[in-house]
Amino acid sequence: MTAAFRVEDLRWMGRALELAERGAGLTSPNPMVGAVVVADGRAVGAGFHSRAGGPHAEVEALIQAGGRARAATLYVTLEPCNHTGRTPPCADAVRAAGIRRVVAAMADPNPRVAGGGMAALSAAGIEVVNGCREREALNLNRVFVATSLLGRPHVTFKWAATIDGKIADGRGVSRWITGTGARLEAHRLRSRADAVVVGIGTALADDPALDVRLGLAWPREPFRVVVDSRARLPVDARVIRGSDGAACVERAVVAVTDAADPERVAALEARGLTVLRCKAHDGRVDVGDLLARLGALDASSVLVEGGGQLAGAFLEAGLVDRIVAFGAPVLLGGSAAPGPVGGSGLSLPESIRLEEVSVRSVGDDWVIEGSVSRGAR
Repeated sequence: MTAAFRVEDLRWMGRALELAERGAGLTSPNPMVGAVVVADGRAVGAGFHSRAGGPHAEVEALIQAGGRARAATLYVTLEPCNHTGRTPPCADAVRAAGIRRVVAAMADPNPRVAGGGMAALSAAGIEVVNGCREREALNLNRVFVATSLLGRPHVTFKWAATIDGKIADGRGVSRWITGTGARLEAHRLRSRADAVVVGIGTALADDPALDVRLGLAWPREPFRVVVDSRARLPVDARVIRGSDGAACVERAVVAVTDAADPERVAALEARGLTVLRCKAHDGRVDVGDLLARLGALDASSVLVEGGGQLAGAFLEAGLVDRIVAFGAPVLLGGSAAPGPVGGSGLSLPESIRLEEVSVRSVGDDWVIEGSVSRGAR
């Protein structure tokens, strides 16, 4: 099922990857997938997966192609499924359409189904080629890959800091360290997350709304989560009512422990919030238990925005998969000015290393991104 790629394979898979990107932030817990049907050197059908429960990319492309799909080549960014979920198996639709050749970017990462779709197509006499532009496909769906292999939500830790590593001044003031371009990028990150998480210290100090603000109403707001072991969150906090008072209160979540005052918990629940009663670790919400509970809410992608104690807990527990750090050409100084990560810290031999690091500028600021290395040092 693996063979040499043709020049046109690389070209059309690029188009399929572009289509898949259109589903960013909208398909969870499903992956982003794009598909193109090509006959006689022309695209005769194209589609992408736009929402969980909706038609898969292959089906969209095949419907558009109609009878022109017979003896054509299907380019798809993920192995066609061979099992019934919310929709019928795509492999059946591919066979029925008369596709002659299938070029896939990557196999399904779920160990229980990996290769099943391609094996079924191959058994039906269809030529199957796998691995075309695989690296790009894996990066596009890093969340889906992580949740499939790790069995928990993928976690991104994001912060904005000065060039000397301060996320606020000595008085705790942090607005605004970065410029408007970097803040827009941060909202794009939120739009791709299923849950945005902050600690109660950040919630009390900054009163963030944690919603997505990209100019237009976002169709799929993430859960707005405050980790608040003692239920200190005010019932009129912006995370509950949103930046404009119109946010869906059902998307507001508070994670507490048994140390929370029952009356305060009841008051939050009366406001319509979801209260997650989590296990405690060192007197705080156990972040591993929190992830499991968010996963039960179908949250595959979690964006941790602070504060330092919460970030430290996630990092020390080995539960951060990706780092996105915004930097500003600003100096603050001062021993009282906080950095992005608190907690007891790690020794140098235990330090967390990043791989596949990229650096780019956004206005006067810059963004450093990288995945946490899971390999040997």
